[in-house]
Amino acid sequence: MSKFDPYEHLNISPNPDGTLTRLTNVPVVPTTLDEDSGVVAVSKDLPLNPEKKTWVRLFRPTKLPSNDNEVARIPIILYFHGGGWFRFQASDPVVHERGTHFASQTPAICVSVNFRLAPEARLPAQYEDAVEALLWIKKQALDPNGEKWLRDYGDFSRTYLYGCSNGANITFNLGLRSLDMDLEPLKIGGLVINQPMFSGIQRTKSELRFAADQLLPLPVLDLMWELALPKGADRNHRYCNPMVDGHHLKLLPRLYRCLVIGYGARFDDVGFHGIDLVDPRRSAVVMNMVKEFIWSAPAK
Repeated sequence: MSKFDPYEHLNISPNPDGTLTRLTNVPVVPTTLDEDSGVVAVSKDLPLNPEKKTWVRLFRPTKLPSNDNEVARIPIILYFHGGGWFRFQASDPVVHERGTHFASQTPAICVSVNFRLAPEARLPAQYEDAVEALLWIKKQALDPNGEKWLRDYGDFSRTYLYGCSNGANITFNLGLRSLDMDLEPLKIGGLVINQPMFSGIQRTKSELRFAADQLLPLPVLDLMWELALPKGADRNHRYCNPMVDGHHLKLLPRLYRCLVIGYGARFDDVGFHGIDLVDPRRSAVVMNMVKEFIWSAPAK
């Protein structure tokens, strides 16, 4: 029997300089501003930090909700995609589709962040990109010439942080970091933590149960952390294991409202990590949960 190769499973190849060659050719989805093209949400790309080559993709519903004779302001969702830290970008089909759904179905202005990937940029680089994205939204609120979609249609007092998988890890850490940030006039209404990516040295029951999972076997999960964590760190680093001692634990009682989603609590036995990305029925369930969480928030 041949030895299992997690690099081969992920279709990536390590390079001597510590970078990765990603062997999967993923098509790029272009943005569109044409409201008459039949799309349910229009989109555009804007730079975040050109030096770091980070940017955001904005989504706005084509059909804007109205209140009497005026356009109603809608929540803002700051979104961080999944991909195990090392793959996907905001222009990939699955990430673009998620932003489209948030904009059209919530409805909301969605700011999808194209953050740096590991191992070329290791943690905490992704957290730093997330902070820059949050402050970028604040800047638009304060600037009379700021981004029009946010200023004309977004409700800065209802800004939500949303992440899937490693993006949920980013969301959690950004939520903690933001507690001591001056964000006025922006207000965070809550965090949506969808199937968060955490781990630790000591194996959990679920990790052992699904050690040979066809989609995400344990050696693959370990490799993802090996690529993402700071050099020399193990899985008991607080970026990976939020239960280890540290200042962050003192911040937890102050954390915002959280919606934590795990497929096991909602779906049947055929569920798996990220199933809501590929199964329309389960995607609708998750979307309804998110809408209820956002729109049931108490008025500020």
